[in-house]
Formats: sequence, structure tokens, C-alpha cells
Amino acid sequence: MKRLISLTLMFVMTFAALAQRNNGADVDLPKTRILFIFDASMSMADKWEGGQKFVKARELMFELLDSLENVQKDQPVEVALRVYGHQSPVPPQDCHDSKLEVNFGEKTIGLIRDKLKSITPKGTTPIAYSLGRSEDDFPDSDARNIIILITDGVEMCNGDPCEVSAALQKKGVALKPYIIGVDIDIKQADILACMGNYFDAANEKQFRSAINTIVSEVTNLTAVKVNLLDAYGKPTETNVAMSFHDEKSGSVRYTYMHTMNAQGQPDTIYLDALSTYRLKVHTVPPVYKDNVTVVEGKLNIVEVPAPQGTLLVDVAGNDPSDSDIKCLIRETGMNQTIHTLDADKKQKLIVGLYDLEILTMPRTYFSAVKIEQGKLKKVTVEQPGTVIINFRNPAFGTLLHEKGDILTDIYEFSPDKSHYKLRLQPGYYRVVYREQQSRSAKNSAEFKFRVKAGEMVVQNL
Repeated sequence: MKRLISLTLMFVMTFAALAQRNNGADVDLPKTRILFIFDASMSMADKWEGGQKFVKARELMFELLDSLENVQKDQPVEVALRVYGHQSPVPPQDCHDSKLEVNFGEKTIGLIRDKLKSITPKGTTPIAYSLGRSEDDFPDSDARNIIILITDGVEMCNGDPCEVSAALQKKGVALKPYIIGVDIDIKQADILACMGNYFDAANEKQFRSAINTIVSEVTNLTAVKVNLLDAYGKPTETNVAMSFHDEKSGSVRYTYMHTMNAQGQPDTIYLDALSTYRLKVHTVPPVYKDNVTVVEGKLNIVEVPAPQGTLLVDVAGNDPSDSDIKCLIRETGMNQTIHTLDADKKQKLIVGLYDLEILTMPRTYFSAVKIEQGKLKKVTVEQPGTVIINFRNPAFGTLLHEKGDILTDIYEFSPDKSHYKLRLQPGYYRVVYREQQSRSAKNSAEFKFRVKAGEMVVQNL
């Protein structure tokens, strides 16, 4: 009884501390669903720790269920039970002997307790089949889905539990499962360990220790500090979004805006210790850190090099419409556009070389623009001029930019519109056009003009 009271108090205090901590950090506890897969195969009728193995394992699980029942009063935890090996005695071997005995719900612990009391171990061990069936056991809604498998043996039905477990994680059905091996032969333990987090319970003390560790990990979010390192290896970069993706499934688990606290240090965030993460820091371009794991019960430090400088594309003059000009940013030597920037707006970039394509008319290009740590790189674009063109009659036409003998098509006129107002970069231009009613190329006409910075050209054609 003392042992039960102690275990219950431990879980209640753990949840209470977590709730207090999360409230202070403004972190909501996600719903947690725990599916117990319980072995009721024939070997669970063997003796262990002074009693029947199945009965002793059941008693230890009841201690856990008593604790979770108290926790459920304040925390979003649901529990379900799947059992295998309890319906069909061997021989013959029934490799589909697995059943969801208690579905997920708000008050299921009493049902699970009653169901386990009514079960007698008698059948085989279809672990892979049971894991596969668990995909349909979890409701189709957002939650932390946890599987805890309690077994005293390995797969007996030619399935591959490790392959099934990996598939469940890749699909995002459940996080890495927990396996408690009850009195498992050391040679068989390696076979079970490939499924997930394996705990060897050679005796009652080790079984209880495994439960304590599992519940601590399942019910706690873990403190993490992300250091975004500048070019000098110091954690000075901040104010950028971060997303933590499950390494197996790729699903987004958490998103945070990186923040410096009142002491000028990266602020503490909270992550689930059950996942291995791929961290994406949403700089431009983004930076990544793979295989991020966190250890429950300590402050975890994650360091990511993210040195940044600042780019400003400045369009000369003060016409407000010029701020709508876009700048396409590409890493030098790469074709992919990594960001689109509005003119006259500062943008942080990872230190390096960039090619800029500014969507003026005609387009303006800058190559190998160097961004340095903590510095502002200002690129200035000449002030456009304004050109107003009025066609007397509907006409087909093209606006060409003239540079020596090179004519570049930069705008097509349409016969259903006769009035145009364009912002053009300083330089020489010509309009080649033919009125719509004319059916002869010899009726083509041409108008040449020059645009100066900040000036207006009006031409009636």
C-alpha cells in the first residue's frame, strides 16, 4: 500500500509541476492518448516473482492506472487497451488473436482494470499484427499517440514488428513505442529493441522503474534552449520562426518564434522528449539541424549556426509606388528563387553571396552581392521615370528597351486599351505599333523616346 501511495503521489506531483510550468511559459498541454498492448499469450502463465507472470504484470499496471486516474481529473490523458493471445488457445496457432478490448475515452481506466481481471493467458504472440491493428485504434484527431507494449516474448507469427513500428512512426500514427520486456531472454531483447524504446524488466523492481521512466517522459514537456549562432559562434541571432518536425513522419510538432528573454539570453521553449526532431530555422535561406533529441529532466541546449546580415534594395526618389517593386533573391550560382523582397524594405539573409533580379522595367540585375555578419548591404536602383502613352486608335504594339543595337521586349500593348502609364528605368526606348484596322505591315509606326530619372514623358500616338 505504501508503494502504491508513493507512486500515485509521484505522478500527481509530476503533472502538477508540469501544469504550473506550462502555465508560466504559456504552453498548452496537448492531449495524450496511451494505448497499452498487453501480452496474454500462453507463456504469460509461467511463474515470475513469486506468482503468475500475467498476474504480477497486471498488478504493476494497476498501480500505473490508479495514478493516471488521478491525473485525468486535470490533464488531457486518454487510455485504451489492446490484448493479444487471450482468445484462442494453442495449438493451433491463431495469428489474428488480437483485439481492442477498451476504446479511447474520458473514463476508461475502470473498464481496463475490469477487462484485465477477466483475461486468462492462453494463445500465441502476434506482435506485428497487433501493432498494425493499432493504427485504427487511435481516433483521427490531433494528439500525442503513445503505444506501450508489455510482453514476455518475441513475434511468433512470422511478422516483422520492427517494420510495422517504423511504418506507424513514418505515417505519424504514433510516436516511437515503448516496450517493456517481462523476463525476456537477453538474446531476444535485441529483437524487441528495434521497435522503439526498450526496457528490460527482469524483475518487479525493474518493471516499476520502467513504468516510472515511461510515464515521466510521456507526461512531461522538456526544457530546450536554441542558440542561433552568429559568425563568431555567439548566440546573438533571434526574431526568426522555428519549426520542429518529427524526424520519422516529417509532421510539424511545434512552432516557435525565437526570442531573447529579459536577460538577453535565448528564451526557454518546451518540447516533447518522445520525438527525434528535424529543426528548421526559417531564416533566408532556411538552416536545418537533423536528429535533435532532448533528454527529459534537464535543460537541453541546441546550437544552430545562423549568421545573418541585412539587405536593403533602395529605389531612389520618393514615389510611394516604387515600394511595390519586387526583388527576386537567389543564392549565387543557383537558379531557385529563395525569397521575394519589396523594395525599400530591409531583409535579413544568411551570410553569403546572392544574385538579385529587381522587377523594374526593364529588369535590374546585381550579381554576387555580399552579405556580411551584422552589416547592412544597401543596393541602390535608379529612380524610374513616368511615361504616359495614349493611342489615338486601338493598336497592337510592343515597348522595346534600346541599348546600342540590342532591342529587348519589355511590354506588350493590347488593342482593347488605349491609355497607359508606366514606370520605366532611365534609358532609351521605342514603341513599335500598328493600328488594329490596318492589315498591312507597311503601316507599322515607330516612336522613340528617352526616360530620365524622376521625369515624365507624355506621348500621344
